[in-house]
Amino acid sequence: MKPQALKNVRILDLTHYISGPYCTKLLGDFGADVIKIENPLVGDPCRKMPPFDETNPNSNDSLLFQYLNTNKKSVELDLKSDFGHLAAEELVRNSDILVENFRPGTLASYGLTESKLRTLNPNLIVVSISNFGQTGPYRDFEATDLVFYALGGLMFIFGSINKSPLKHAFHQAQFKAGTNAASAALMAFYEMINSGTGQKVDISIQESMAAAVRDTTTSYAASGIVRTRQTLMNGELPRAPIQVKDGYIVPITFGSTDWNKTANLLGDESLADHKFQTPEGRRMHAEEFENLVKAAFIRRGKHELFYGAHSHRELVYGLVQDAADLIENPQYQHDQYFQAIGNSGSDTPKFPGRPFKLSKTPWNIQTTAPALGQHTEEILFNKLNLPIDKFQNTGRSNEK
Repeated sequence: MKPQALKNVRILDLTHYISGPYCTKLLGDFGADVIKIENPLVGDPCRKMPPFDETNPNSNDSLLFQYLNTNKKSVELDLKSDFGHLAAEELVRNSDILVENFRPGTLASYGLTESKLRTLNPNLIVVSISNFGQTGPYRDFEATDLVFYALGGLMFIFGSINKSPLKHAFHQAQFKAGTNAASAALMAFYEMINSGTGQKVDISIQESMAAAVRDTTTSYAASGIVRTRQTLMNGELPRAPIQVKDGYIVPITFGSTDWNKTANLLGDESLADHKFQTPEGRRMHAEEFENLVKAAFIRRGKHELFYGAHSHRELVYGLVQDAADLIENPQYQHDQYFQAIGNSGSDTPKFPGRPFKLSKTPWNIQTTAPALGQHTEEILFNKLNLPIDKFQNTGRSNEK
């Protein structure tokens, strides 16, 4: 097996739910040694988040948890207990990077203040992920992915102007923040190698989303123009999904489009009429143009249009793929992107694979997501030699 890029980098994972675990998953999947701390008996709440494997009635862990926690070791530890304080301090001494996504101030309430962490381990990189960052007027506000899309500015530009704003499905803000956190952790770790001292990394989930609307904010800062969602009947092909015979497709045109090619692709000579040859003509006859375009698309299949468009340089179409399309997509299959995690077999769920390719030190899943507390004895008593007689099983934690 080839060596991995982050071999011998030690991660203390004090995260839960999605953003923090995704950060530490990225590090662990490229070789870092990740120790995940979980509440006794309860564990990471993500263990009970859908979806679940409906084909396996004996599986209680969520598929999301299984994906987010590969290549990690689970330790049950009540950070509020005396033993928890002792163990946490020893774990800090033996770590290179600490990642947490508690509410701001929670880590300090466990006795792990910034000064304490720096005393225990001057080289430590401390990565904190929170809704709005560790400072500022929104610091203690609650939020969800829907809120992040709204406050981050993305929702305002998604969809059509005559309908309500839209957001992407699931937990995209959380994953984006986790990606930023992993990148920042490695930048800070590289700087520590050069300077000899660690630093704190502050990740705001809201700011992670706001970075995605740089075009709109830059335009406003430069010209005072607020870009909105696309209007209907503007005389152009919409940069939004259009319904076709068997699904949806997204048509994109670049530069000065040869409308004869579009008409030929759609099999509708009326679109090649001279009145549609210029942007001005299409705007002048926008309603007629829109109706012809919709009627032409609905007669064609999505794969027919997708592959047909890519034979023309100016026509770049995208398939709106469902989960079955993704798994069966020839490009993903060529790259073996979707990977079965766990015991191989026809019924083993497939998960997204490596986020990028490294030729020398590749991504690799060495272990599946751990059972709750699976490595407690190995880490605390065998590796750190903590006194087992002081171990306290405090039951359910009231951790925030």
